[in-house]
Order: sequence, then structure tokens, then C-alpha cells
Amino acid sequence: MSLLRSASVVSAFTLLSRITGLVREQLIAAAFGASSSTDAYQVAFRIPNLLRRLFAEGAFSQAFVPILAASRTTQGDAATHALVDAVATVLAWVLVAVCAAGVLGAQVLVWLMASGLSDAAQGEAVVMTRWMFPYIGCMSMVALSAGILNTWKRFAVPAATPVLLNLSVIGAAWWLAPVFERAGWPPVEALAVGVMIGGVLQLAVQVPALHRVGLLPKIGASVAAMRAAWRHDGVHRILRQMAPALLGVSVAQLSLLVNTQIASHLPAGSVSWLTYADRLMEFPTALLGVALGVVLLPQLSAAQAGGDTERYSALLDWGLRLVLMLALPCALALLVFAEPLVTVLYHYGRFQAIDVQQTVTALMGYGAGLLGLIAIKVLAPGFYARQDIRTPVRIAITVLALTQLFNLALVPLLGHAGLALSIGLAAMVNATWLLVGLRRRGSYVPLDGWRGFLLRVLAGCTAMTALLVYAARHWDWVALGSTPGLRVALLAGVLAAAALCYFGALRLAGVDLRQFARRA
Repeated sequence: MSLLRSASVVSAFTLLSRITGLVREQLIAAAFGASSSTDAYQVAFRIPNLLRRLFAEGAFSQAFVPILAASRTTQGDAATHALVDAVATVLAWVLVAVCAAGVLGAQVLVWLMASGLSDAAQGEAVVMTRWMFPYIGCMSMVALSAGILNTWKRFAVPAATPVLLNLSVIGAAWWLAPVFERAGWPPVEALAVGVMIGGVLQLAVQVPALHRVGLLPKIGASVAAMRAAWRHDGVHRILRQMAPALLGVSVAQLSLLVNTQIASHLPAGSVSWLTYADRLMEFPTALLGVALGVVLLPQLSAAQAGGDTERYSALLDWGLRLVLMLALPCALALLVFAEPLVTVLYHYGRFQAIDVQQTVTALMGYGAGLLGLIAIKVLAPGFYARQDIRTPVRIAITVLALTQLFNLALVPLLGHAGLALSIGLAAMVNATWLLVGLRRRGSYVPLDGWRGFLLRVLAGCTAMTALLVYAARHWDWVALGSTPGLRVALLAGVLAAAALCYFGALRLAGVDLRQFARRA
């Protein structure tokens, strides 16, 4: 299977996940608007999400996947299966303790995340945190499964799994919230129940997928089994790799924690405006960055284990060209077409025109750094595959300090939008630094033709941007709210025309998309 096809499979399922996620956010926005209650839900949801990114998709995956790929390449399937069993046993026992501690310490966690919330909102956030905290346990085991399946080039199930969370929360917002309201309970708390159900469903679908590849982990349920698993050499190697990786991911999550804390002290709704903008920004970052990162990390790890430096560099070159070709037009679209996007997707029910404008400014801030946010997903695996996690960590620590300097300068001027812009600018610095590091080490040597390729992409972006600017100014997208069907159709038509304009311009300029169908 070609790498482009593998990335396309991940992108297709990720697109489905993001579409259902967008529907989820639309329902929440229409039903609850942007208020102290939605801020409480967003804060509560960020706590298990933060830990999920910290331990599951973050440090654990960065340490586990390269070692798993190297084990399969050099030691064979039997030894790899023993590694999977040992890691799953240790992880399961640790998660039981972590989830229990999280439920008991929910009040402290909420205060650390958003002390600026009102007392009522903090109380709601504590209740929802206790409902949702076991979600981290489910998602950490899902991350273990995803690492295995991606290494065996089974990308579909891990990519499709998040859809279940979205469908569960949609069901909670649609059916369970009115039940809570009739019972006299805060209806927003139904969303927390939906998150927990979604986590259980995501874990359940991993079992048949792992069984099909013969790698369903055997989790030891006794103290003796735990001790035996703990003594496995692969577990110690992963833990050694996780230590710097945990620090690196902690830096990124600390930045999120600081931003949430700052936003909680801004006007009510600020946390929600940032979250709604972040959901739109996640479309391109997930479809492009996450998909490329998921596909590239096992391939880069295998090339590194096999000593194939030429293929290693060529894989990075392939990924970076795709990033430029696909992420740059997305970034420009978020900058010049933000108001129509936010209006059409969120301006319903209790989501007012003022909420549209506040979300638009945040989305534009994220858009300024979108290219960097996506490029990091390709560049960082270039270090992880070489089991060098310390370099990205050092860069991330410096960038964290830089982000806070940006916050000091921008938040007094732009409010919550300054937080988004700070993240965007810092991401550009981070990506540039990673690229320079790979170039200086000789790990990445650009192939010929980059200058012409860049000029062709810029020509296509110019044509597309002109079309989007015209469309954004020609119609009053807020006023079109009286005819929502027409507004949705118009948005779909404009985006389709922009895509045709861009790729048509690329084709006329001589870009052959078939060159990206790189075989695994």
C-alpha cells in the first residue's frame, strides 16, 4: 500500500471523526451557547483530555511505537507479542491508580485548571470531571492498541475510533440532556456521561481488531504477573524513553493549562470561544498533521532500524511537501474566510452574533500558525524514530517560555484571541527549529525541485485566496441566518470552488499529484 493511500485512509476516517465532532460542537453551541456552564464543561473535558495527550497519545505513543517497530524488525513477532503483553499489564495497573486518584482529587484539578471560574461553574466542573476522569483509562489502552495496529499497517480502526465518542456525546446532548433537565439536574452534565460512554465504546472496538492481527494483549491480573511484566527489558526501555517524552509533552500541555487558566479570568465565554475555534482548527491539523504523523512514525522507525538513511530522508521530504501543498491553503482560508466558516457552522440557537465575532478572532489567531502546527506532526517523528526525544523536548521548553512572552504582549491587546495567536506564532518557531535541527544533523536532505514547487503552491494559493476574499465580502453571512439551508449550500459551493481553483492552478502550473503516491 502506498504511503499516500495509507495517509488517505487515516484522513478519511479522521474527516468522519471531525465532521461528527463538529456536529457535536454545533449541538452544544446551539443548546448551551457560550456561557459559564459551557466553560465548566470545556474545563472538565480538558482535564482528562490533557492527561490523554500527556500519557496516551503523547509520551507513551512516542516511546512505544519506535520500540515496537524496532522489536518487530529485529526480534520477530514472538518477542514483540511478549513486549505487548508486558506493556499492557503495567499500563492497566497504573491506570487503575491514576483514575482513582483523579476522581478523588477532581476539586483540586479543576482549581489548577481554571481558578477564575465562578463558584457555581467550578462546582459543575468538579462533578463533570469525576464523571469523565475514567475516560483517560479507556483512552490510554486505546493508544496502546493504536500503536500496535499502526505498526502492523492497520490504520482504519484507530482512525475511526474517535467517531464513537462524538456519536455518544451527540446522543447525550440530543436525548439525555432533556432528561437531566426534567429531573432537575444541570443538563450540561449529561455531556459528561456521554464522554464516559464514548470512551468505553472506543476501547471495546479495539478487541476484535487486535484479535485479527493476533496481538490481543494478555493482561496479568495478579501481583506476580505485574512484577514479571515490570521486569521485562522492553518496559524499562519504554519508560526510559517516556521520561524525556513526558517532559516534552508536559511542556505542550502546560501551555494549554496556562492558557485555560488565563482564559478563565477573561469575560465569561472565553474558554468556550477558544474551544469552538480550536475545533475548526483541528480539521486541518487532524486530517493532515495527525494522519501524516501516524503513517510516517512507523515507517521512519523501520527505516532507522534498517539503517536506510536515504529512505529516511526521502520520507521526511515527502511529508513536508504534502504539508506545504495542503496546509498553506488551509491556513490562508482560516485567515480570510473565518467569519463565513464560524457563522455557518455555529450561529444557531443560543450562539449569538457576538459569539460569532469572538470565535472568529480566535480562529484567525490559530490560522496564523496552522502551517507550523501541522509541520510539527511531520518533523517531530523525525526525531522520535531515531529514539531522540530530548531534542524536541529542549525546543518545546524554550517555545513554552516564548509563548508566555507572546501572551504578555498580546492578551492585554486582543484578549482571548491573543492566546490563540500566541500558540500559532510559537508553533511556527517550533517547526522552524525542528527543521533546522534535522538539516544540521544530516537526517534530512531536501530533494531537488523545492523552489519550483514552492512557487507553484504560492500561485495556487493566490488564486484561491482571491476567490475566498471575494466570497467573504460579497455576502452578509450573518444576515443569511434567516435562510440556513441557503447559507450552508452557499458555503459548500464556495469551498468546493476554492478547492477546484487551487488544485486547478496547481495542475496548470505543472504539479503532478501522482508523484506523492509513494509506496510503503
